[in-house]
Amino acid sequence: MSAPAITPSALLGIAARGPLSDGIMRRLTGDEIDDLGARAEAALATSDDVVSDDDIQLALFVLYASSYGSLPELDPTLEWDPGLVATRALLEQVFERALRATVPTPELPEPTVDAVGRALFALAEADTGPSLSRYVAKKATDEQMHEFFMQRSIYTLREADPHSWAIPRLTGRPKAALVEIQSDEYGGGRPDRVHATIFARAMRGAGLDDSYGAYVDDVPAITLASLNMMSMFGLNRRLVGAIVGHLAAFEMTSSIPNRLYADGLRRLGFTEDVTDYFDEHVEADAVHEQIAARDLAGGLAEDRPDLLSDIMFGAAACLTVDGWAAGHMLDSWTRGETSLRERVTR
Repeated sequence: MSAPAITPSALLGIAARGPLSDGIMRRLTGDEIDDLGARAEAALATSDDVVSDDDIQLALFVLYASSYGSLPELDPTLEWDPGLVATRALLEQVFERALRATVPTPELPEPTVDAVGRALFALAEADTGPSLSRYVAKKATDEQMHEFFMQRSIYTLREADPHSWAIPRLTGRPKAALVEIQSDEYGGGRPDRVHATIFARAMRGAGLDDSYGAYVDDVPAITLASLNMMSMFGLNRRLVGAIVGHLAAFEMTSSIPNRLYADGLRRLGFTEDVTDYFDEHVEADAVHEQIAARDLAGGLAEDRPDLLSDIMFGAAACLTVDGWAAGHMLDSWTRGETSLRERVTR
């Protein structure tokens, strides 16, 4: 008996979540799929909420993975395939529209370094999203912490990459500020201190697989949406203000939560190889938040007042969507349930 044929999605090692993500994965691994536009239109027409739609968010995740090179099984010659690019643009149009319709719009400050910095800090302080970090510090179980690592691996094993797309699109003060932040994120010249590498070491220390994409099948659409939003902001030059605002809010809400995550891990008996990533961010992000809020976001607003609205939108979107993702985990755990999806047997 001949061996069963290996389909492209099986080659990729990720289960499709519908016709659209199936077609995207098959096309990016070499199959001839000529109805991607129709699949995208059908998925969008039947979706109640694109932000939490498994098929749409997985499709976007794989499309962006092609540009990052994060899934080596994807054919690099197809990164700019016209059908794939057109499909991504269609999905992005609806995804962005949904975010702009649901993310609360903050009041715009004056386009100056001081005013934007103050507005961003006020926005972060006013955030009423769920405190996953406080739950982790005091209540999370060992099993829940493993889920936490699996959920966070979708972004953190590629940490900083979405924001780096903005570097060639900035000039002067904002560019210098972003490069300063990203230099730290990438280890300041020390490969062993690259933040994604430290997180991979933490995953290994927790007994988990640190290969990128190992847990894509396990995470819900909202986890993919959080990274997809960053990727959309970073890869589209017209949204450079949004990715800058996103990074500012991201850095401004990192230091204290990471201290609490480290506290929770120590409470559960995890060793330094696991806590190192979180300890690193307590100090680093306390510095980064000032640079990101003032020199990066404030400097960009002062140089480009036309981008002020998107800077504030990007910051609000970061707080909102990450709050949804954290809320999903916290609500699941409070109910005594897993935050992960049930894997589809392939």
